[in-house]
Parts: sequence; structure tokens; C-alpha cells
Amino acid sequence: MPVKALRIRVVGLVQGVGFRPFIHRLAYRHGLRGYVVNLGGSEVEIYVEGESNRVDAFLRSLPEKKPPPAIIERLAVEEVKPIGIQDFEIRRSQKRVTQRSAIPPDLGICEHCLREILDPGDRRYRYPWNSCAWCGPRYSMMYTLPYDRENTSMRDFPLCENCLREYRNIGDERRYHAQGISCPVCGPKTFLLDSEGIPLHVRDPIGEAARLLEEGHVLAVKGMGGYHIASLASDTSVVRRVRRIKDRPSQPLAVMVRDCGKVREIAQASEEDCRILGSPQRPILLLPRREESFVDPLVTGGLYWIGVMLPYTGLHALLLREVGDGVLIMTSGNKHGFPMCRSLSCVLEQIGGEIDYILEHNREIVHRVDDSVVRRTRGHILQLRRSRGYAPYWITVEPVLPEAIALGAELQTAGGVSFENKIVLTQYIGDLDNPAQLSELQEEIEWLAKNYRLSPELIVYDKHPSYHNRRLVPLLAEKYGAETVEIQHHCAHALSLIADRGLPADQYYPAVVVDGAGYGDDGRVWGGESLVVGPGGCGRASHISYFPLPGGDAATREPIRILIGILSTVHGEDEVIGLLHDIGRIPAAISEEKARLVYKIAGASPKTSSAGRLADALSSLLGISYRRTYEGEPAITLESELLKHRIQPDRSLEPPLERGMLDPYHSVMSVYEKLRAGKHREALKIAATVLYWVGYTLASSALGRVSGDVLLSGGAAVNEYIAMGVEDAASENGVGVIYHRHLPPGDGGIAAGQLLSIALNK
Repeated sequence: MPVKALRIRVVGLVQGVGFRPFIHRLAYRHGLRGYVVNLGGSEVEIYVEGESNRVDAFLRSLPEKKPPPAIIERLAVEEVKPIGIQDFEIRRSQKRVTQRSAIPPDLGICEHCLREILDPGDRRYRYPWNSCAWCGPRYSMMYTLPYDRENTSMRDFPLCENCLREYRNIGDERRYHAQGISCPVCGPKTFLLDSEGIPLHVRDPIGEAARLLEEGHVLAVKGMGGYHIASLASDTSVVRRVRRIKDRPSQPLAVMVRDCGKVREIAQASEEDCRILGSPQRPILLLPRREESFVDPLVTGGLYWIGVMLPYTGLHALLLREVGDGVLIMTSGNKHGFPMCRSLSCVLEQIGGEIDYILEHNREIVHRVDDSVVRRTRGHILQLRRSRGYAPYWITVEPVLPEAIALGAELQTAGGVSFENKIVLTQYIGDLDNPAQLSELQEEIEWLAKNYRLSPELIVYDKHPSYHNRRLVPLLAEKYGAETVEIQHHCAHALSLIADRGLPADQYYPAVVVDGAGYGDDGRVWGGESLVVGPGGCGRASHISYFPLPGGDAATREPIRILIGILSTVHGEDEVIGLLHDIGRIPAAISEEKARLVYKIAGASPKTSSAGRLADALSSLLGISYRRTYEGEPAITLESELLKHRIQPDRSLEPPLERGMLDPYHSVMSVYEKLRAGKHREALKIAATVLYWVGYTLASSALGRVSGDVLLSGGAAVNEYIAMGVEDAASENGVGVIYHRHLPPGDGGIAAGQLLSIALNK
């Protein structure tokens, strides 16, 4: 039989997932010789030689038998001359780059590792940092590429004799050449500290932590990518205390739950929901809350949903098994407005005086990686926050892009880089009004650029003149010798969806982009936009009619101001005051004196077309939300209230239009008339209908310019009622709606659109 040799380069998620050991075992089974090696672009090179039929069988088996977490995007196969190698080996990783590949994200603990730590007969019994080739931390502990132990914070923990034996055993499918493995002898150690960081000498730190939690204490818990604040979720006084520590009067708090059976006690969860919760990504999933749940209502801030996640490390799994009701609040461990802590010094400085104890371990967290958050809208799973489990895995786009950097937006943001036909976004960074988060954005972007060996030619950023990330533009431009490019916010949203779904970039799409605010091409505040997107960029087809934002940013904090601004476009001052008195919004939401002042400044205030701000006005009109204490609160609480009462829009009503655009004044007044008549449920129904009209009218307008499936993006694209309106308009035109899949529709995905804009605006 003739000898055949192949050199194979594999691109995808192939480092940090047990891929090289798998290749070694596969070659061994097929009787082949050669080597496998990690390269510096996070790709893998394979050389095999042997009998021709065996080599062909190996190549066929490679994608079929790969490890569960591995993703093979491309196999470059080259037949070469045999070199007469005598064995097969895993070679030491190399720094050279032939093709760039994906950086591995963190993975939740797998069922095999979980089973071991729960087995009294296993040597890893109750060991909280158990992991294997298929699970465990990756990105959060990486200093550099390639993914090898010496390039991670596991380099501080040399393998013991038993772990080294597993590491060298080709027959051990999960631990052979697995870089992050450890055990109680050689791995990270777990400690219990008091609130000043002084160690408490206890035999079982996790068991003692569980006991303290059950007594009502509040703990900081160091996990995979940062610290959580943990507490009981069923005790009102404890929940109130956590809210005081976090300075979060109403923003919902996430809970971690022992297993999906326990999830079903507190939320409505389907089999598909349980699959998502138990996936390697282990996101927080927003689910409808059960009214009879033992979780205190204060945890959700009264919302329709509760955010739940399953344990994603052995530490969390053990802790939840020892807490009686199997549910704990797990919210980010930081002072309000600051990034989640990833070091003990940060915890002690920010919240040490507020918490009682700290459950600590001694593995360094290199990259802060917050929990990812997803929800369901119209049956589609959409990301609200893309971080642990997902980032920094790349997305593949259709056009070839230059090497570039994108700085994202201002709130809830992420940055990104591009090269070849790939876009890589950072993990969730957060709001950039805090200098610490702006610095982190810069650090994470520069880390990606360095490790992907990039020489960025362009720095792309948002048009808004007041965004804090603009401070980074000259710094990065000077560092890389790059040019700078601005792109309009809502155009970037639409393009982010084209990038997300890998759609052809050489055709035109109708698009609906709805959010809270973005700087428009006319200098006004956009946010309810009907666009046509394609070669050359974006064109505005229509929008919600402009209305005032009395006081600018103050109106986003006090949505009653927006309502007054909308009413002021038609009514005089005394009429507006009378309208507010009639439904009790004076004095419940605002004093008469202040309302008159707001009216007086409305005419000279900024104008907006924002869907989010219109929803805010409706929320205050209905008496649902008078203050915004977290981003999007009035609009979120409005949708929650509508879903809680199972309100459906009245699709038979014609939308109030002004020059073909949705008229905010008549939309608001249609709700007001029902309230004035004492028909609160009917008022809710009209409010749902207004949101429906937002989606319907914007989609209809875009489809009037160009035919095709409608893109739906922006922070408010997750709203059930807006999405319903877009779907109906699309259906009437014989087309569908394209939703986000891999990136958030909000500002956390906007950097991808900024990067794709480069290709469209050549």
C-alpha cells in the first residue's frame, strides 16, 4: 500500500478544548505517524503519514469524532511528501502564525467533572476547581496565546504525580494533554476570609460558607471571571441589604440555582430553557417568574422575569448543594458603577466594609468576564450581555475586512477588532462613564490586537461627540499609526446584524433600529429608525416623529418630563397641568411647580425620535415608572407589566400618523383617554398597541423602499410588542424578520457593525 502524507491546518475553536490529544488518539487508532502542534494564531497544525487508505479514513473521522466543545470552521489540507517520521507526538506549541484561529472562551463545568466532585470514592471529591479538556476556565486565565498551561494563571500550580500521569496517558480522553487540569493536591486552594481579608481556619471553607449564607450573612464569592455578592434569595431583609450594598434600589438581581428541577420551582422553564441553562456557556436566562415562588419578589424588582443561571464551577455547584433551598442571589461583586472585582484588593477596597465574609481562591483572574445574559423574544433567544461562555469567540462575515479596531458605544458596550473575514468582540465591558471601565476597554482591545498579531489600519468609533471612548481614538491612532473613521450609531446597529448572521454585504436590506438614544446625522437624538442598509452605508427611510426631551439627560432619569414634552407639542401650559392633575400624575410623579418649569423648557430642548423614550413616556403616563434607576428601567417595566397582565395589542386599530410617521402625541393621548375614563386595562392594551405600531410603521416604511427580510436591531429590538409589529408588517409583504443570534442587538454588539461599515464604505 503506498504511503501518503498530509499537512492539515485547522481553524476554529481548536485550542483549549482537548483537540491535540484527540488528534493523537485518532492517529493512534488509524496506525498513523506524525505530529500535532498549537500555533500562535490559536490554530492547530497536523502532519500525518501512513498507508493511503488509513490517512483518508483519519481525515474523514476528524470532524465526526472531535471533542464536544471543539468547533472546526476550516480544514486546509495539503498533500505533501512523506518525511519518514517514526511515531506520532504532540509537539511543543509554537509562536508562529500560519492562520489565525479562535481564542477559547470559558466553559461551564461538564457533567463528568461534576460527577467526580460529588463521588466520595473519587480523588477529586469536593474539589471545587475540577476541570478537563471539555470544560473549565480558558479566556479568564489566559496571559497570551497559544493556550498552554505556562501561558495561563495555572502556571502557578505544577501538576502533581497523579495529575501528570493522567496528562501523559493517551487513553485518558478528558485529561490527556489537558492544560488546565488539577486536583486537591496540586491545584488552586479555597479559603474563607473575614470582611477584612483575614483567613478563618476552617476545615471545609465551602461548607462553612453555605452555613453562613443560610444564617443570613452576605458573602463575596470569587468565581471564574470575577467576584459575586452572594446571599439568600428568600429572606426580605437579606435582599434589602444586598440592594443597599449594590446601591440598586430596583434593578433585578440574578440568582444561581442548584439544578433545573429547582429552577422550575421559581420560574416557568421548558426543556429547551433547561438545555440553554445547562449549555457550556451557562448564561443567565430571563424566565417568567412563578407567582408562588419562594424567592422574594424584591429580587426581581417586581418584574415579570427572573434571571436564573446554573452553577458553572465546582465551587458554585458544591455551595448550592449545601444551601437548603438551592437558590442564591449571585450579583456582580463591585461598588455601583465600577467593574466587577477580579482581585481581593478590589473587594476589600470597594465592598469590604459592607459584606461579612469572602470565599476566596488563589488562582489569578487575568480577564474580567461577567455573566452572559439572554432572553427570549418572539421565540428567539437574544443576547442582552455577551461575555462568559461566548466571548471572545469570533464571528465570520462575508467581506474581507482590513485590520481595524472598533470602540463600540457608551453604555453596556464592548469593543472589537477585525482581520480577514473575522470580527472578534471583547467580553462585556459595561458603561464607559467610569474611567476604570474605559481603561479596561483599551486593555482588552490591545490584548486582542497583540495576540492576533494585528497592525490596525483604522480606528472606528461612534459619531456621538460626548462618548467617553472618543478619548481613546487619538491614543490608539498614534500607537498603531491608524486612520480614524466615524459611523452613525443606528447604521452600526443594522450592520451589526448583517455581521452577526454572516449575510451578504453587497445587497440592500430594509431595517428597523429601535433603542434609547443615538446621535443622528442631523444632530438630533435618534432611536426609532426605518433604514435601508447596503453598499455605501445606510439611508433613513422614516422615523418616529420628533418630540422634545425637556432637560436632555434629565428626561431619561425622570420620564414624566418626556410625557410633558410630548403633550407640550399641542397643548398650552395650563392644559398640560390640567391633564396631569386629571390622572393623578401631579403630585404622584412631579410637583405642579416643577411640571410648569419642565413645560417652559420643552420648546428649547433636544428633539428625539427614540422608541425607548416614547416607551418611557407611556410608562410614566400609566403610573408604572416615575424614575429611572438603571438603564432602560421605565421601558422595561412597561413591557413587564404588559406581559404580566397578558395584554395583547389591538391590531385592528389604525396607527396615528403624521406625514406618514408615527405620531407620539396622538399615541400618548389614546392611552390617556382610557386612563381618564378609569379603564386601566384598556389603557394597557392601547400602550401595547402603541409599541406594536412602532415596529409595524417602521417596518412598513422600510419595506416601502426596498423588499426583503427585515433586519431588527437596537436595544429595544428585544421588546415583544415592537417585534410583533415588525413581524406582522413583514408577513403582509411576504417576507420575514432577521433577528440577532450571536451578538446582542443592543450596544454590546455595535462594534461589529462599526467594523463591517469599513467594507461597505470603501
